[in-house]
Amino acid sequence: MSGILSDDALDTLFRNARTHNAWTDQPVADETLHKLYDLVKWGPTSANCSPARIVFVKSKEGKEKLKPALSAGNLEKTMSAPVTAILGYDVEFYERLPELFPHAPEAKTWFNWSKEWAEQTAFRNGSLQGGYFILAARSLGLDAGPMSGFDMAKVDEAFFAGTTVKVNFLCNLGHGDPKGLFTRSPRLPFDKVCKIV
Repeated sequence: MSGILSDDALDTLFRNARTHNAWTDQPVADETLHKLYDLVKWGPTSANCSPARIVFVKSKEGKEKLKPALSAGNLEKTMSAPVTAILGYDVEFYERLPELFPHAPEAKTWFNWSKEWAEQTAFRNGSLQGGYFILAARSLGLDAGPMSGFDMAKVDEAFFAGTTVKVNFLCNLGHGDPKGLFTRSPRLPFDKVCKIV
């Protein structure tokens, strides 16, 4: 049975959480990145397809490899972040379904009949896993800075060449410096977004 999270926990995950643009020099341990993924992997995906593939860029060499793909507005904050996660999705995720969805041996055929259908499924579910990723990072005391604003082809070439993985988005991780925060933007109210029918 699921419990209701405390207000403090909800503040951490949602209400007080911010997209960070500046970072302290406090490092992020590899162990924390393992813990992060070990939370992400439990989030639901279609037929447990789990298409997300993640590259954690920490080293100076890795950041230099990423640098040419970044837009000017994302350059400084990405180069100074302790970690930049490249969130990708595997368009041939179905090759792992015998392992991930063993009770339906035919599950691979639900997706591999169409490249377009498989990629739509991979992108949708990989994006879903990206949302879990941000919440998992926040739950472990990290701040997150998810972003677009990069050359996707350059990232794919630099980090996923020769694979069936494509980049979705980037997410800086670390301990945010509040000095880099903008005034928080408003959000749409329930009645402008939702209907109960």
